[in-house]
Amino acid sequence: MRRIGVVVNPIAGMGGRVGLKGTDGKVEEARERGAEPRAPERARAALDALAETDASVEILAFEGVMGADAARAAGFDPVVVGGPESRGDASGEIETTAEDTRAAVRAFADRDADLILFAGGDGTAVDVAETLADLDSEIPILGVPAGVKIYSSVFAVRPREAGIVAASFDDVETGEVNDVDEDAYRAQEVSTELRAIAKTPVAEQRQASKQSGGGSVATLAEGVAEEVEPGVTYVLGPGGTVGAIKAELGFEGTPLGVDVWRADADGGADSGGPPSGEVVVRDGGAAEIEAALGERNVVVVSPIGGQGFVFGRGNQQISPAVIRPSTVEIVATRAKLDGLDALRVDTGDPDLDASLRGWHRVRVGRYERRLVDIQ
Repeated sequence: MRRIGVVVNPIAGMGGRVGLKGTDGKVEEARERGAEPRAPERARAALDALAETDASVEILAFEGVMGADAARAAGFDPVVVGGPESRGDASGEIETTAEDTRAAVRAFADRDADLILFAGGDGTAVDVAETLADLDSEIPILGVPAGVKIYSSVFAVRPREAGIVAASFDDVETGEVNDVDEDAYRAQEVSTELRAIAKTPVAEQRQASKQSGGGSVATLAEGVAEEVEPGVTYVLGPGGTVGAIKAELGFEGTPLGVDVWRADADGGADSGGPPSGEVVVRDGGAAEIEAALGERNVVVVSPIGGQGFVFGRGNQQISPAVIRPSTVEIVATRAKLDGLDALRVDTGDPDLDASLRGWHRVRVGRYERRLVDIQ
């Protein structure tokens, strides 16, 4: 029987849909913007998949939202090994802390867990990995992706895959645990730091550590601008490649945020200049972007280099409600695509993920496109 410790950071990822680019120190602001907990439902999806494997497992968990609730909902009878220090605030919200996560990890180690399955983002991964390092423990860890920014290689590509890997892995390898400075990230700067090295299951369903794609994007951006259609609303994702498209459209975009630009109804590019249009949302959250959609919409995104995610990593503001009524245009340099085995999506909506899978024509130049599989 495999003994799996399950710990959930219930506030992880709350800032993503509302455009905060992280939740560290921003929980109250996220709630004021209407954010809802994301990690518990993603932990539940992983545990549902684990239960479906019929593997012989024993679940260890902290009480309530930190793991036991999701385990019970998936049909398990978890062994509760503790609970969060804080029992709740005046509104009834459980206020968990990084120390609660670390305490759960210590409890799992005391009970000789075979794997720690955690739901959160890079910050949660750091808490788990550093605690194990302090204990001189080599218990493998596997992340259920629930944060806004996920730069570490100890995460499964999607929640269900995390459950499947937890049940079936045979070997482990070394994985990187990276984190970024969220304040710098909100200021449109990426400063990634290697925080820990941890053992993690060997599996194709694990994501790679964040890497950059290279190559010129000038002709690619020109191609997108030349094909702007009158009256169409363009939802422009984060990243350098899409940033070049924003510049070609005549405005300085938000490098790590999502902007919305609408072409004028009377035409595309003027002779010798950028297409005519206006920015209707800058650095928007999901609600703002949804409200800005028009009759015809195009979502322009570029996959994360090294990982291949088109949706679900760093651009959760582009919600299912934005994607469904829109045409999706994926753009990437040839060099970036050469470094990927496939593209991936993790929108939080399994039906939408399924509809997006398959072969897509990815723009790699002014006119050229390449067929790439979304898995």
